[in-house]
Amino acid sequence: MITTVQYKKGQKLTEEQIAEIEPAKSKPIVFDEDSPELTPAMEKAFILAARSRNRHKKAIS
Repeated sequence: MITTVQYKKGQKLTEEQIAEIEPAKSKPIVFDEDSPELTPAMEKAFILAARSRNRHKKAIS
């Protein structure tokens, strides 16, 4: 079943949502053909994109 939820900026998670997330913290990440592990080059590109995004968000705020 798919559940769609919309969040508003600054909205806190409910106790039910936190209870769903907590068990996932202890589970390992599973990679497959649809979601492969990042190569070092892909990881570097991802980090650079995140830094750029964060700088852009700070400039707008």
